[in-house]
Amino acid sequence: MSDLSRPPFREVKLMPVDLDVERRPDGAILIQSRIPLRPYDANLTKVMLQLCARLGDKPALAKRAPGGGDWQFTSYGDLGRGIGSAAQWLLRHAPPGRPLMIASDNRPAVAILSFAAWAIGLPVCPVSVSYAALGGDFGRLRHVIAKTNPAVIFAADGALLAPALHALKVEGVTLISDKEGVAGWTPMAELLESSVSDEVIAEIARRRPQDLALYMLTSGSTGLPKIVPLTFDNIMANTAQGLQALGESAGWQDVMLDWLPWHHAAGASVLRATLLEGGTLYIDDGKPVAGLFDQSIRNMREISVAYINNVPAGYGLLTEALDHDQQLRKTFFAKMHLMLYGGAGLPQHLYERLQAHAVAETGHRIMMTSGYGATETVSGFMAIYFESDRVGIGLPLPGSQIKLVPYDERYEVRAKGANITSGYHDDPVNTARAFDEEGFYKLGDLAIFHDKDDVRRGLAYAGRLAEEFKLAQGTWVFGGQVRDQLLKALSPLVTDLVLCDDNRPFLSVMLWPSPQGVTSTLGQACDIAGPALRAALAERLQTFNRNHAGASVTVKRALVLTEPPSVNAHEVSDKGSINRRVVLDRRADLVERLYAPSPDAAVIVPG
Repeated sequence: MSDLSRPPFREVKLMPVDLDVERRPDGAILIQSRIPLRPYDANLTKVMLQLCARLGDKPALAKRAPGGGDWQFTSYGDLGRGIGSAAQWLLRHAPPGRPLMIASDNRPAVAILSFAAWAIGLPVCPVSVSYAALGGDFGRLRHVIAKTNPAVIFAADGALLAPALHALKVEGVTLISDKEGVAGWTPMAELLESSVSDEVIAEIARRRPQDLALYMLTSGSTGLPKIVPLTFDNIMANTAQGLQALGESAGWQDVMLDWLPWHHAAGASVLRATLLEGGTLYIDDGKPVAGLFDQSIRNMREISVAYINNVPAGYGLLTEALDHDQQLRKTFFAKMHLMLYGGAGLPQHLYERLQAHAVAETGHRIMMTSGYGATETVSGFMAIYFESDRVGIGLPLPGSQIKLVPYDERYEVRAKGANITSGYHDDPVNTARAFDEEGFYKLGDLAIFHDKDDVRRGLAYAGRLAEEFKLAQGTWVFGGQVRDQLLKALSPLVTDLVLCDDNRPFLSVMLWPSPQGVTSTLGQACDIAGPALRAALAERLQTFNRNHAGASVTVKRALVLTEPPSVNAHEVSDKGSINRRVVLDRRADLVERLYAPSPDAAVIVPG
C-alpha cells in the first residue's frame, strides 16, 4: 500500500483545539475544552416548527416507496403541519405525562409523532421492532412496557405488533398504525386531519429544559435493557456540541443519507441535527448485515453527500464494495469531506483501506472522525476535530469534561456535562454503580493517548471493561485489542469475529467469512465453508501467533460460522455491532466443539 501520510486531506473546517488539562496526584487526568458551548434553545418542538414555517416546500425527509421504488419526499411545510395536527390529536386522546412508545422502522410518521409528543409534554420511548418479532415471552418488550407504562403505542404496521401486545395482555393503551385498516388501531392519517388549536401553542410554550423528553434503551448486552431518561436540555446540548465541532464541514443543511435506526442514540442524533439545521435526510432502508447492505450500496451509488455517519461494520462492507465498484467509488467520494464512525472502535487497517480508495479517486485523504459516546450521553460527546491519520475517540467537545482514571497502562473513561443523563429510570442500583463520587458517568471503556506527551493528539480506544476476560489459568485477554488485531490479520477473508471464552484453557475464535473477500483472495470456486478457506485461515493464524506471543493473544482453535449473526436474536444490534456474550450463549454447542478433546474436521487448529 502506498504511503497514505503524503496526500493532503480534503479541506474541512473544524473547531480549534484549546484544552484545560488537570493532572491529579493520584494519576487521574481531567480534560475539557476551553471553548464555551454555543447557545441553544432547549424547546425542541418550538425550534422545529419555526424552521418548518420558514423553509416551507424544501424537502425534509425522503424515503423510498415500498418495495424499493422511487424516493417520496416530505417537505418542511408538511412536517410542520403534521406535527401540529398530531399534537392536537394526542392532546385529546393521550393521558398527560405517560410516554408514547414507538416500534417502527425509520419513516416520516416517526419524526412527526416524536415532535408532536414533545410539543404537549409526552416523553417518547422508541424500541426496536425486533422486540416484538422474537416470539417466546417477549421479555424485552414486557420489561420496557412495565417500566415506562406507555399511554400510546405507534407501529409502522399494527398487525405485526398486535400479537406481542396480545400475548403481554396490554390494555388501556391507544394504538396508532401507519398502515390503514388494522383492527383496533387508529390510522396515522386520522391524526393528520386534526385542526390545531391555541391549546397546542400554549403547551409548546410550557416546555422547560429539564422536562423529560426521551426514554432511550441500552443494548441490553448483559441482560434486559436499562432505560435512560433524557431531558430536552440533554438532547439540545448534545446537538449543539456536534454542530459546533463538525457542523460546517458536515454540511447538515445540505443532504444526508443515513441508515442508523432512530431508536438508537446515533441515528436519533442524525435525524435531529439534520432537521434542526434545515437539511434533507434520505432514509436508507439498508443495514450493514447480509442481505440488506445491497440497499445501502444502491443509495450510495445514487446520492452524493459531504458527510456520512456509520459503524465499523458498515465501513467494512462499504470498503469491500469499493474494491470492485467504480461507480460507487465515484459517487461516494464526489462531495465527501468528512466520515464519522461510532458504535465501536474502527480498526486501523480498515481506515487505511478506505483512505486508499479516497486517494485513488480524489487525490486527497478524507478526514475521518469519531463519534464517541453512549446512550447515557445522548450521542457522541467526543470527536476527532483535528487532522489525524490515526483512528481514535478524539477529545471532549465543548460542554463536556472527561476524567481519565488509571487502569494498568490505560485509562478508564468517565464524563460530566449537560448532555449526560442523571441516572436510569426506576433503577437506583444501576444508577449508583454508573456514577463515581464526583458525579462522573462511568462509560466502561478504556483509552490510551496517541502521544502521552501531547494531549492535543487525542485518545485511542483501548478496550471495554466488559469485554476483558480471564482464561482458566488467570491470564487476562484484552478483548477489544485482540479482536482488532485479528481482524487486521485475517482481512479481507473475515468480516467479524468473537473471542472464546471465559475460564477456558486457551483462546479460540469464531469467524464470519466475507464471501467477496474470499472470492477475491482465493478465487471464484472457493467454498466459504470448505477446506481451502480453512487452510488459508490456519496459515494466517499461524503467522498471527508467531507475531503475538503469550496465552492472551495466541489463538489455538477457530471455527468458521455459516449462519450470519442474527438481529432478531440480538447477536447483532440494529446499529451493526456484535454482541459477543449473546453469540457465545446462543451458539454454546459450537463453543464446545472448539474445546473438545479431539476437535472435528471443521475446527481450524493452527500449527
